[in-house]
Amino acid sequence: MTKSDASQGQSASELISKRIAELGDWRGETLGRMRKLIKEADPDVVEEWKWMGTPVWSHDGIICTGESYKDKVKLTFAKGASLKDPACLFNSSLDGNVRRAIDIHEGEEVAESAFKALVREAVVLNSSGKSKPSRKAKS
Repeated sequence: MTKSDASQGQSASELISKRIAELGDWRGETLGRMRKLIKEADPDVVEEWKWMGTPVWSHDGIICTGESYKDKVKLTFAKGASLKDPACLFNSSLDGNVRRAIDIHEGEEVAESAFKALVREAVVLNSSGKSKPSRKAKS
């Protein structure tokens, strides 16, 4: 990794921690809580800092990004349209062909076990090398 890959040589994890601290309100708490759940669901997750300041969690490809806005924290799953979401956590970007997002507003909680299951499923999908689940049996 070159110095230009991260701000002033800070690691992506340090930059994400700094962002969470800078938010300093419910958005920082929410992003921090979701980050903890992602790490619990996938201990091998890689934290990245992309697109001029977006926290990204990856494992054999992007799992999700974590963006903070004035009124919400948005977790966008790169291949969310290919994931099963029995708990209906996805509530944003529902009309896209690939991505799906979870918008969390102040005071809202996300079901931890369902969220961790989504993260694990995204890792399995990334690790399989397929963008869509295949129904065909291997011959």
